Amino acid sequence: MENNQKKLNKESKIAVLCGGLSAEREVSLRSGKNVHRALLELGYKNAEMVDVGRDVAQKLQEGEYEYAFNVLHGRYGEDGCIQGLLEIIGIKYTGCDVKSSAICMDKETTKNILATCDIPLISSVCATDYENLEQIVAGLDFPLMVKPVKEGSSIGMSRVENIKELKEAFKLAKKSDDKILIEEYYQGKSATIGVLQEKTGDEIKTFATPILEFETKTQWYDYEAKYTEGLTKFILPASFDEKLTKEMQDIAIRAFRACECRGLARVDFLVYNNTPYVLEINTNPGMTDLSDLPAQAKHMGIDYNALVELILKTLEF
Repeated sequence: MENNQKKLNKESKIAVLCGGLSAEREVSLRSGKNVHRALLELGYKNAEMVDVGRDVAQKLQEGEYEYAFNVLHGRYGEDGCIQGLLEIIGIKYTGCDVKSSAICMDKETTKNILATCDIPLISSVCATDYENLEQIVAGLDFPLMVKPVKEGSSIGMSRVENIKELKEAFKLAKKSDDKILIEEYYQGKSATIGVLQEKTGDEIKTFATPILEFETKTQWYDYEAKYTEGLTKFILPASFDEKLTKEMQDIAIRAFRACECRGLARVDFLVYNNTPYVLEINTNPGMTDLSDLPAQAKHMGIDYNALVELILKTLEF
């Protein structure tokens, strides 16, 4: 990607990319409003919200934006599409590049890469064919989780106890994606770790946040639990011992590097029988009032505005 002629400064024209065309549009708008407010409070007076539609290239060029702060979630914003467009029109952007965004948006590809790195993964299969589901899942034990391969925020996901429920859940997931991940369900502890980067001199430091553990009033950490106040209790720091905590933070950083992430990401875990299984990597974590990454950063002394500036400064890498 070409370097901008002007260095990032308080006068820079920054587009806060939010909204978008995915099923996570409303969450992204909430993230965008928070990030935009923070940038203005930090003195970046030419930061503007850009609600991303199919005319986004025209909007960005007419607005003469120099940089993009990407808070799009899901399809088109987190899968390499917007990243490729930004590279074509010469606007530097926060977060992962085309390649790592595309890798991490695809749960199957992510697991295939992590499987080569001695990272614990839950047994799973992928399917596109409804008719042969019974044979496809023959090697897995119920209950199972059914997930669209390329979707976020738990959209289209279901927990099933038998083949009949699996077939219904498969139909639901198919509304979101053509390929479906079917994974064994473990009754463990849900947790997540943010991974951030900052530059000191010529060195880029990659570090993990404290672990955030979830206790939900729903059966699992679904869309409702994620975005409805009062349905999820954050345990921060998590209840894991020091050894497991360090192991999980190390795995999060290794997963981040294995998938060639950049700037920031969030690695989601399911801890069962003291084994931390990686579920997926989110390359554009939510920045809403209820989101995980801001809570984790706050716990390590990085308030919301400082987190936004830390992410923004990755544009200088």
